[in-house]
Amino acid sequence: MFFTDQYIIGFMLETFKNFGGKKLGGLILIIVIIIAFGFGGFGGGFSTNNQNNIAKINKTNVTTQDFMDYVNQSGISQDAIRNNLDRGVIEELLSGLISTTLIDLEVKDFNILINEKIILKLIKNNKNYQDENGIFQRVKYEKFLLSNNLSAPMFELKLKNRELQKHLFDIIGAGTITPNFLVKRKYEENNKTLKIEYFNMKELYKEKDEYGNQELLAFVQENEEQLKKEYINFKYAVLNPKNLIGVDEFNQEFFDEIDKIENRISEGNNFETVLENIKVEIKEIIEYAPTSDAQTTESLIYQNKSSKLNLIENGDDFIFYTINKEYDKSPNLNDDKTKNELLELVYQKGKYDFNRKILKEIKTKEFNNSKFKNLGGDNLLSSEVKTINDDLLFDINSIKMLYSLPLNSFTLVNDKNNNIFLVKILEFKKNFFNESDENYIQFVKNQNTDNRQSILQSYDQLLNNKYQVKINQKSVDRVKNYFK
Repeated sequence: MFFTDQYIIGFMLETFKNFGGKKLGGLILIIVIIIAFGFGGFGGGFSTNNQNNIAKINKTNVTTQDFMDYVNQSGISQDAIRNNLDRGVIEELLSGLISTTLIDLEVKDFNILINEKIILKLIKNNKNYQDENGIFQRVKYEKFLLSNNLSAPMFELKLKNRELQKHLFDIIGAGTITPNFLVKRKYEENNKTLKIEYFNMKELYKEKDEYGNQELLAFVQENEEQLKKEYINFKYAVLNPKNLIGVDEFNQEFFDEIDKIENRISEGNNFETVLENIKVEIKEIIEYAPTSDAQTTESLIYQNKSSKLNLIENGDDFIFYTINKEYDKSPNLNDDKTKNELLELVYQKGKYDFNRKILKEIKTKEFNNSKFKNLGGDNLLSSEVKTINDDLLFDINSIKMLYSLPLNSFTLVNDKNNNIFLVKILEFKKNFFNESDENYIQFVKNQNTDNRQSILQSYDQLLNNKYQVKINQKSVDRVKNYFK
């Protein structure tokens, strides 16, 4: 696969994290990318004799020459780097160099060695350099080197470094294979059948029409500050070619008039003064706040209320407005729409309080099977959940929670429509499986991958504590100036 300079630059900028001080987070991901681009050196481009240090890792110096060599080997052109200076490409390339240097230090620390025979074997076993009979062809190997502007020693050094890095991560990841009996146990747990009893809680909640004005008023008083809504009083005029210059056409004369209005506004004139010689309809709105998400002239002005006097576009029209007053008001219970909104809030709060009460009783072990039966009554249902991924009844997160609970447990769960159910676990039924089953094989792979990722994340944190990275900003700036 071949990548353009802009693709590589964009990929690096999206993936790499900023590097500085002791921040080495994301190193493992960086190294994976470095390995992927390890053979991307296309040579040439630029160089420098400036040997100033650009970074220091503990006692190891990273020179400007090291950085230039690294850039040359990256295969990224000068133009691509120059065009991305403002996007932090130099910092990201430096981040990559520091990451490879850190890995080299770790390789030395672990005393990992690879002899030349291993490198030779890797090359000869590469199918890209073999004929149809699997025999190594020197001509194919030489052609690869020439097409990538690489010498054999340079390529073999890169290959050796890549293998050293792989061996390092093999050492770090040692022991990531989960013991077979643990994998089986977890698979059995995730694939056991749960027999449950449950009912929808909606029959236990107080209905909306059961809440009276006193309860609404008490709710408003309790939450007065949160329920207050901001209102505005304002005037506005709609300006278009028809009412401004007497024609339907958007011509230069119309826009000249718009410019005059904007100039009067910038000069500090008020709403009335700006419109004193313009015959347009002026609308005055009192106590306005949006009542829906619908876009209207009034709602557009409300959205722009931070500007008290302004001229804004609205489709083919211009809206000139002035806001006279801004103030907060408590909900008006005499307004039907407001009252319905409050009823919904009170209803949802009632549901929340009832659910919280049930959960508290479950937590304090005050909730028992007798209460469960009494609450469920004729609405009690029975069913089975086949596996931890069976979300036909309830939301997947609720299913995972059910699988973490012991026998005879009670809990509240929700379905995909956010209906709330009270559930009791009646029985666990172990299901038999075949180890050659594709689902089981994939489960084993996922377990090992998860364990490996966990270990690599821990290793990443260890590097944070082990190495102190210092960046020489003056050298970074000099490199940037070189590319400008």
